[in-house]
Amino acid sequence: MNADYVIVGAGSAGCALAYRLSEAGRSVLIIEHGGSDAGPFIQMPGALSYPMNMARYDWGYRSQPEPHLGGRRLACPRGKVIGGSSSINGMVYVRGHAGDYDHWKDSGAAGWGYADVLPYFKRMETWDDGGHGGDAGWRGTDGPLHVTRGPRDNPLHAAFVTAGAQAGYQSTDDYNGAMQEGFGAMDMTVHKGRRWSAASAYLKPALKRDTCELLRGLACRVVIEQGRAVGVEIERGGRREVVYARREVILSASSINSPKLLMLSGIGPAAHLAEHGIEVIADRPGVGQNLQDHLELYVQMASSQPITLYRYWNLWGKALVGARWLLGKRGLGASNQFESAGFIRSRAGVAYPDIQYHFLPIAVRYDGKAAAEGHGFQAHVGPMRSASRGAVTLAGRDPSAAPEIRFNYMSQESDWDDFRTCIRLTREIFAQEAFRPFVKHEIQPGDAVRSDEELNGFIREHVESAYHPCGTCRMGAADDPGAVVDPETRVIGVEGLRVADSSIFPRITNGNLNAPSIMTGEKAADHILGRGMLPPANDVPWVHPGWQEMQR
Repeated sequence: MNADYVIVGAGSAGCALAYRLSEAGRSVLIIEHGGSDAGPFIQMPGALSYPMNMARYDWGYRSQPEPHLGGRRLACPRGKVIGGSSSINGMVYVRGHAGDYDHWKDSGAAGWGYADVLPYFKRMETWDDGGHGGDAGWRGTDGPLHVTRGPRDNPLHAAFVTAGAQAGYQSTDDYNGAMQEGFGAMDMTVHKGRRWSAASAYLKPALKRDTCELLRGLACRVVIEQGRAVGVEIERGGRREVVYARREVILSASSINSPKLLMLSGIGPAAHLAEHGIEVIADRPGVGQNLQDHLELYVQMASSQPITLYRYWNLWGKALVGARWLLGKRGLGASNQFESAGFIRSRAGVAYPDIQYHFLPIAVRYDGKAAAEGHGFQAHVGPMRSASRGAVTLAGRDPSAAPEIRFNYMSQESDWDDFRTCIRLTREIFAQEAFRPFVKHEIQPGDAVRSDEELNGFIREHVESAYHPCGTCRMGAADDPGAVVDPETRVIGVEGLRVADSSIFPRITNGNLNAPSIMTGEKAADHILGRGMLPPANDVPWVHPGWQEMQR
């Protein structure tokens, strides 16, 4: 029950940490409350809507009633299984834009600029373009994480990218390469037809070493003695016990559970801890604050041709897809179906993309409910850099109780303007010549929804989380009173304790967060081992030469 390093959470960052620390010969004990990732619901990419809606694999968190969304409580799935959220997510792989990381650096996270993090993205990847082109010089060739592309057989995928070009936007061979801006193929964490989670990429190989062990249990608090973290109190089998760390404790428990654990351990806003009768060990007002997420809408179109995935949206169709996957890891079940993407700028004067598209050749919700119209397709669209900020706070002292999550979605006027822009720009793309053979009519918002007021009503009722919470243990300069960890991921004010997961992001990155979370674990491992960083990259990313005057 002791090791050099005790990691809480076998998620995207925690698995990468376990792999790199054990690879270096350090002993690692990783604590995970969830269980096995075996079985088709997690392993079959095409079944992605199931695990995030299953209590067995998901913590089941929901936001508090959101005041700007009519009091709706939005789902906030977090993986409760080995691999964490990388085992229940949509498998979309987006590094983020260079500008995101340069913003981190400029806001106090020294050593986390794009030149600093790009070598870690390369180290973690084995990139296979699947015969669809790409930016090979920017990609990794021998990392644990397999990244590939779907077959893009459905003609609607090509129509989406062509429509983007017809509307005047760039086309990009690789949004994870030199040029994020534009329309092109989407990357996914799938290998040989199976979900390639952080558990598959990092944890399972690490557990084959004598230096790494997985322990099932609920982390209750970090044990701190004389200002130093010495272990983690866990609950398993109905009793409490302490797992001791000879060197350091590392929290990689998610942007929801990492701040919760810090607060339960006496690290956080002093007044809030006092409310719950928790002894204050370090007054860090930033713990739980700075909560960010991406919201998105589904702009859905009815299809005039029966070529969408709706033909398989019945018992026999799903059985056929499942059988093909089970027998050979082939067919529709071997892809997440997010095979075309777009990143655009909302207006002139925006330096790099602030709108993301996921295109899907079926009109369906994340919970698996298909549109009543039948055959259709949709673009998931949303702004990337909302100014709204929320918080994670304690509901009580019980470690098994969910914390209170308030995203404060759409609390800034700019959010509404940005979402209306998203809808109007998406309608323009679907109106292009490339979609003429396929568009029957608009399902939602619907042709009648046009004015600002009508669009606002639709947004309020239908906007959904893209499930990208982050920022609640913000990384910054050691003398920044709002920062929780320093640029080496050390918790400010406590010895022997670090946080390494999406909670340390100063600001949310462009796109989906699994890739940046894994990169965080990779880079944190080098900080922890004290062996120096990978040399900074010299690659220069593409920026639209007319961005100051042109929207596209």
